[in-house]
Amino acid sequence: MDKIPIKVGKNLKMLRKSRDLSLDRLAELTGVSKAMLAQVERGDSNPTITLLWKIANGLRISVTELIAEETAEVTVVRAADIEPIDSEEGLYKSYPLFPFDAKTHFEVYTVEMKPGCQHTSDPHHDGVEEYVIVTEGSIRLQIGDETYRAGTRDAIRFPADQGHTYYNDDDCIARLQVIILYPF
Repeated sequence: MDKIPIKVGKNLKMLRKSRDLSLDRLAELTGVSKAMLAQVERGDSNPTITLLWKIANGLRISVTELIAEETAEVTVVRAADIEPIDSEEGLYKSYPLFPFDAKTHFEVYTVEMKPGCQHTSDPHHDGVEEYVIVTEGSIRLQIGDETYRAGTRDAIRFPADQGHTYYNDDDCIARLQVIILYPF
Protein backbone atom coordinates (compact mmCIF):
# COMPACT_ATOMS: atom_id res chain seq x y z
CA MET A 1 0.00 0.00 0.00
CA ASP A 2 1.17 3.53 -0.81
CA LYS A 3 2.61 5.40 2.21
CA ILE A 4 1.32 8.87 1.25
CA PRO A 5 -2.35 8.16 2.08
CA ILE A 6 -1.30 6.82 5.49
CA LYS A 7 0.88 9.90 6.21
CA VAL A 8 -1.86 12.28 5.05
CA GLY A 9 -4.43 10.46 7.17
CA LYS A 10 -2.31 10.56 10.32
CA ASN A 11 -1.36 14.21 9.80
CA LEU A 12 -4.92 15.29 9.05
CA LYS A 13 -6.30 13.51 12.09
CA MET A 14 -3.58 15.01 14.31
CA LEU A 15 -4.24 18.51 12.95
CA ARG A 16 -8.00 18.16 13.36
CA LYS A 17 -7.71 16.92 16.93
CA SER A 18 -5.09 19.53 17.89
CA ARG A 19 -7.57 22.21 16.79
CA ASP A 20 -10.46 20.44 18.52
CA LEU A 21 -12.42 20.19 15.26
CA SER A 22 -15.15 17.68 14.53
CA LEU A 23 -15.31 16.10 11.08
CA ASP A 24 -18.46 18.19 10.47
CA ARG A 25 -16.61 21.42 11.26
CA LEU A 26 -13.61 20.36 9.17
CA ALA A 27 -15.97 19.69 6.26
CA GLU A 28 -17.37 23.23 6.63
CA LEU A 29 -13.88 24.77 6.67
CA THR A 30 -12.55 22.82 3.70
CA GLY A 31 -15.56 22.25 1.45
CA VAL A 32 -14.73 18.52 1.47
CA SER A 33 -17.46 16.08 2.50
CA LYS A 34 -17.35 14.53 5.95
CA ALA A 35 -17.34 11.04 4.38
CA MET A 36 -14.32 11.87 2.20
CA LEU A 37 -12.45 13.41 5.16
CA ALA A 38 -13.09 10.27 7.21
CA GLN A 39 -11.73 8.12 4.36
CA VAL A 40 -8.63 10.33 4.12
CA GLU A 41 -8.04 10.13 7.89
CA ARG A 42 -8.28 6.32 7.79
CA GLY A 43 -5.86 6.17 4.84
CA ASP A 44 -8.57 4.50 2.73
CA SER A 45 -8.39 7.16 0.02
CA ASN A 46 -5.48 8.25 -2.16
CA PRO A 47 -6.22 11.99 -2.17
CA THR A 48 -5.65 14.05 -5.30
CA ILE A 49 -3.59 17.22 -5.20
CA THR A 50 -6.85 19.18 -5.65
CA LEU A 51 -8.31 17.54 -2.56
CA LEU A 52 -5.11 18.18 -0.59
CA TRP A 53 -5.21 21.87 -1.62
CA LYS A 54 -8.83 22.17 -0.46
CA ILE A 55 -7.97 20.66 2.91
CA ALA A 56 -4.79 22.73 3.31
CA ASN A 57 -6.53 25.97 2.35
CA GLY A 58 -9.39 25.28 4.76
CA LEU A 59 -6.92 24.67 7.59
CA ARG A 60 -4.64 27.54 6.48
CA ILE A 61 -1.60 25.30 6.23
CA SER A 62 0.72 24.18 3.44
CA VAL A 63 0.14 20.98 1.51
CA THR A 64 3.56 19.79 2.66
CA GLU A 65 2.28 19.72 6.24
CA LEU A 66 -0.24 17.10 5.19
CA ILE A 67 2.39 14.81 3.65
CA ALA A 68 5.24 15.46 6.09
CA GLU A 69 7.05 12.61 7.78
CA GLU A 70 6.97 12.30 11.54
CA THR A 71 9.96 13.92 13.16
CA ALA A 72 12.16 12.22 15.70
CA GLU A 73 11.46 12.84 19.35
CA VAL A 74 14.89 14.44 19.75
CA THR A 75 16.38 16.53 16.96
CA VAL A 76 19.93 17.85 17.01
CA VAL A 77 20.62 20.68 14.58
CA ARG A 78 24.27 21.25 13.71
CA ALA A 79 25.08 24.85 12.82
CA ALA A 80 27.53 23.67 10.17
CA ASP A 81 24.72 21.77 8.40
CA ILE A 82 22.37 24.74 8.02
CA GLU A 83 22.42 26.64 4.76
CA PRO A 84 21.42 30.27 5.33
CA ILE A 85 18.80 32.16 3.38
CA ASP A 86 20.37 35.47 2.30
CA SER A 87 18.66 38.74 1.55
CA GLU A 88 19.52 42.43 1.47
CA GLU A 89 22.59 41.63 -0.65
CA GLY A 90 24.05 39.34 1.99
CA LEU A 91 23.57 41.76 4.89
CA TYR A 92 20.76 39.63 6.35
CA LYS A 93 21.12 35.87 6.82
CA SER A 94 18.44 33.63 8.24
CA TYR A 95 19.33 30.13 9.44
CA PRO A 96 16.23 27.90 9.74
CA LEU A 97 16.81 25.80 12.86
CA PHE A 98 13.36 24.27 13.18
CA PRO A 99 10.91 24.71 10.28
CA PHE A 100 7.19 25.01 10.93
CA ASP A 101 5.79 22.02 12.80
CA ALA A 102 2.05 21.34 12.70
CA LYS A 103 2.16 19.92 16.24
CA THR A 104 3.78 22.96 17.86
CA HIS A 105 2.73 25.71 15.42
CA PHE A 106 6.03 27.54 15.50
CA GLU A 107 9.32 27.85 13.67
CA VAL A 108 12.73 28.97 14.92
CA TYR A 109 15.49 30.88 13.12
CA THR A 110 18.88 32.31 13.95
CA VAL A 111 19.34 35.62 12.17
CA GLU A 112 22.59 37.51 11.49
CA MET A 113 22.41 41.17 10.49
CA LYS A 114 25.55 42.93 9.32
CA PRO A 115 26.08 46.62 10.17
CA GLY A 116 23.77 48.87 8.17
CA CYS A 117 21.28 46.10 7.42
CA GLN A 118 17.60 46.94 7.05
CA HIS A 119 15.19 44.01 6.60
CA THR A 120 11.47 44.57 6.05
CA SER A 121 8.99 41.76 6.60
CA ASP A 122 5.50 41.87 5.13
CA PRO A 123 2.60 41.28 7.53
CA HIS A 124 1.98 37.66 8.44
CA HIS A 125 -1.48 36.10 8.81
CA ASP A 126 -3.81 37.24 11.60
CA GLY A 127 -2.82 35.86 14.97
CA VAL A 128 0.86 35.25 14.12
CA GLU A 129 3.31 36.44 16.79
CA GLU A 130 7.07 36.93 16.63
CA TYR A 131 9.43 36.52 19.56
CA VAL A 132 12.85 38.08 19.02
CA ILE A 133 15.79 37.52 21.39
CA VAL A 134 18.96 39.51 20.73
CA THR A 135 21.94 37.30 21.51
CA GLU A 136 24.64 39.67 20.26
CA GLY A 137 24.72 43.35 19.31
CA SER A 138 21.58 45.46 19.16
CA ILE A 139 18.69 46.16 16.83
CA ARG A 140 16.01 48.71 16.19
CA LEU A 141 12.64 47.20 15.29
CA GLN A 142 9.86 49.23 13.72
CA ILE A 143 6.44 47.66 14.18
CA GLY A 144 3.76 49.66 12.43
CA ASP A 145 4.40 53.29 13.44
CA GLU A 146 6.31 52.49 16.66
CA THR A 147 10.05 51.89 17.04
CA TYR A 148 11.67 49.70 19.71
CA ARG A 149 15.32 49.07 20.60
CA ALA A 150 16.78 45.89 22.00
CA GLY A 151 20.35 45.03 22.99
CA THR A 152 22.15 41.83 23.92
CA ARG A 153 19.90 39.55 26.03
CA ASP A 154 16.83 41.75 25.45
CA ALA A 155 13.68 40.32 23.88
CA ILE A 156 10.65 41.66 22.03
CA ARG A 157 7.30 39.96 21.39
CA PHE A 158 4.80 41.44 18.96
CA PRO A 159 1.79 40.66 16.75
CA ALA A 160 3.31 40.08 13.32
CA ASP A 161 0.16 40.71 11.31
CA GLN A 162 1.47 44.18 10.51
CA GLY A 163 4.54 45.31 8.59
CA HIS A 164 7.77 45.30 10.60
CA THR A 165 11.35 46.28 9.82
CA TYR A 166 14.55 45.17 11.52
CA TYR A 167 17.53 47.58 11.55
CA ASN A 168 21.14 47.09 12.62
CA ASP A 169 22.36 50.67 13.15
CA ASP A 170 25.53 49.57 14.98
CA ASP A 171 29.01 48.97 13.61
CA CYS A 172 29.02 45.30 14.66
CA ILE A 173 26.98 42.25 13.67
CA ALA A 174 23.64 41.60 15.39
CA ARG A 175 22.55 38.02 16.08
CA LEU A 176 18.97 37.15 16.92
CA GLN A 177 16.86 34.13 17.73
CA VAL A 178 13.46 34.52 16.09
CA ILE A 179 10.49 32.35 16.97
CA ILE A 180 7.38 32.70 14.83
CA LEU A 181 4.25 31.37 16.50
CA TYR A 182 1.22 30.58 14.34
CA PRO A 183 -2.32 30.40 15.76
CA PHE A 184 -3.93 26.99 16.19
